[in-house]
Order: sequence, then structure tokens, then C-alpha cells
Amino acid sequence: MLFVNRARRLADSLWIEWRIALRFLADNPLQTLLISVAISVGTAVIVFITALMMGLQSNVIDRTLGTQAHIRIEATQLQNQLSDPSPDKYVWALESPRAQGLQTINNWQEVRRVLDSYGPLTPIVNTVSPLISGPAFAQKGTARASVALMGVDAKRYSGIIDLATYLQAGRFSIDASDVLIGSELAKDLGLRSGDKLRLDAGGNRQTVVTIAGIFELGVRELDSRYVYTNLKQAQTLLNLPGGVSVLELKITDVFSADYWAQRIAQLTGLHVQSWMDSNAQLLNALRSQSMTTQMIRVFVALSVIFGIASVLAVSVVQRTREIGILRAMGSSQQQILRVFLLQGGLLGLAGSLLGVLVGFSLAQLFNSVGERLFVIQLEPSMMLSAILISMTAGVIAAAVPARRAAHYDPAVAIRYV
Repeated sequence: MLFVNRARRLADSLWIEWRIALRFLADNPLQTLLISVAISVGTAVIVFITALMMGLQSNVIDRTLGTQAHIRIEATQLQNQLSDPSPDKYVWALESPRAQGLQTINNWQEVRRVLDSYGPLTPIVNTVSPLISGPAFAQKGTARASVALMGVDAKRYSGIIDLATYLQAGRFSIDASDVLIGSELAKDLGLRSGDKLRLDAGGNRQTVVTIAGIFELGVRELDSRYVYTNLKQAQTLLNLPGGVSVLELKITDVFSADYWAQRIAQLTGLHVQSWMDSNAQLLNALRSQSMTTQMIRVFVALSVIFGIASVLAVSVVQRTREIGILRAMGSSQQQILRVFLLQGGLLGLAGSLLGVLVGFSLAQLFNSVGERLFVIQLEPSMMLSAILISMTAGVIAAAVPARRAAHYDPAVAIRYV
């Protein structure tokens, strides 16, 4: 019963404080409107810039990682084997790095099976695709070009790169003697779908294939060199029967690639590389974008805090007599403190709701006007975080003026006219 009475008294007190806070704000409508508009502008900037940066980051990741695996597993790199010197001797040796020839991953089927088991148990690994890659020459008539022969399992490799969606001409087929080539390579050699092409991997390993389709990944280096064929034909041409040179993985969280690469390296003892290692400059650019976004949000929040603080500081001076009357009528310091904190929170809420609406409108305008490289998508969590930032900024900004008002001596404050 005592708890119920206390809760009821607290609810009544909060209701009174809420009404007083609204009354104070309503007494200066122009001032309240101006600060609410300022907060809404800040919130709109937070929403729009955050959405813009996230859209740009997603576009860069899709364009870059859309044509490569997140993690690559290769055979253990060859190392020079030096004999151990005698304990009483020092050996000075000039060691040259050992050439890394094309080699298969030992027991790659078992490694693939283990990695496949990660998918159902933990939703981390999306695709595990075997690949054999090596150099070859493509020839049509007297024209020759150096190419990278890519032997893949079509079904699994579609989880790494869905080549069917990148086809410009022809059909998707890498069965038997059918191959897919890049658009730049087709231009260089004067090829169309249905033409014949000779592949020469050296050592009298040659074959004539049919161009089933021509793809364009949007990366000139890939479009001018890649020739996709099936695993068996690539194994024959590259003299690696039954073997694969790479296992490629796509994972759910691209930014955890380094962590999982280290885990897989410890698990298998193989050479594992993540996209973060091979795209260090891209990773730095993405981190810089994220840092820029956070800095913008911080400075906008600071501007909101100072704006609300200045308005409430003036309000405290203007309301000195009313504060004195409230204190003389029995209002406690905590109640006066909560009145001004409520004002700060209400200003932040009103401004942030309007700001979210403006930010959403700006995003829709960006998506609908002119040609665009990417689409901005506003997530509910993004808008909710902007509202929470503005409300928190409002409460923090109100803390100093509220404390000053709460510590007024009622006998002195009530003298103000």
C-alpha cells in the first residue's frame, strides 16, 4: 500500500511538472519554434548524411566484393629448408624467396566439407567454392592474349560471383568444351558467342573451346583476362588432376573476414587471406568514411546542445519570479530541475520528429532526381537513433540551466518583476 501511494504521488508530481514545462514553452512560441526548427535541421543532417554515407559504403562494398571472394584459402606457401648449423658456429646466408608454383590444396575435399558444416551450425559461411586458377594463352588466328584460366564448379561459384547476371551475350554454360570470356578479351581477339578459341597452357596442353557467353564484371583487369571453364578441363590444362588451387568463401559479415581468416588458418594450417588484406586501401577509405560520419553526428549534436542550452538559460532568467513562486509554494529543487529537463527533452523530441521527416524527404528526393550511382535506404534504427540523439542532447543541454533554476533562493527569486 505504501508503494502504491508513493507511485501515485510521483505520477501526480510528474503530471504537474509536465504541464508546467509545456506552459513555459507555450508562453514563448516564437522562441520555441525557432529552436525546434534548428534542432530539426540538425536531426535532418544526421539522418541524411548517415544514410548517404551508409549507401555509399554499401555501394563501394557491393561493387568491390561483388566480383571477389571474402576469404581465399590456398596451399601452404613453400619455404626454403636450411640445415641446422652447429651449436658453435654462425651461418650467414643470403636467402632468396622460394618460387610459388601452382599447387593443390592437400585433402581439399575434407577442408571443404568442414567449412560447409559451418553454414548450418552458425550462419557465418554462405558459400564455399573450389577454384583452380592458372596462366594460359588464348589464341584466335594470329591474335594471342595472356589469360587467367578459371576452373570452377558452376553451382557453387554462383554464390561467389553470379556470372549469369553479368552476361552480355550468349548463354551461361561451362560444361564440356564451353567457356565464358570477358568483354574486353572478346574485343581484343575479335570474338563473339559461338566462336572457337584455342587455349594453350604450355607443355603441349592445348584444347579448342567454344565461346558460350561473354560477361562484363565492370573491372577491366578481370574482363580482359578471365576465361571461365569447368573444373575438370582446367585441371587437365593446368596439369593438376583432381586438385584445386583455391577455396573461396563468402561470409555473412564482410567486416569479420579477418577474424574468420585467422580461425580458418589455425584450423587448417593453410595459407588464408581475407579481402581486408588484399584491399587495404579500400578498407582505410571505408574507415575514414565511418569516422567522418561519426564526426558530423558529434558536431551536429553539439550544436543542438548549445542551442537548447542558450534558450533554456534565457528562459531561466525570464522565469525567475515564477520559479520563486513555485519554490515558495512548496516545490522541491528536484521538481524544478525536472521541469527544465522536461523542457529540454520536449524540444529535442519535437525538433527530432520534424528533422526525421525532413531527412526522409531529402533521401526520397535524392533517390528520385537524376541519374544516381546508388540508392539511399533509411532504416528504422537509423531514424530512431537520430531521435534519441536529439532528445539526449536536449536533456544534457537543459542540465546546467535546470540546476541553476533549482538552486534559486525563493525569497530572492520572488522579488524579480
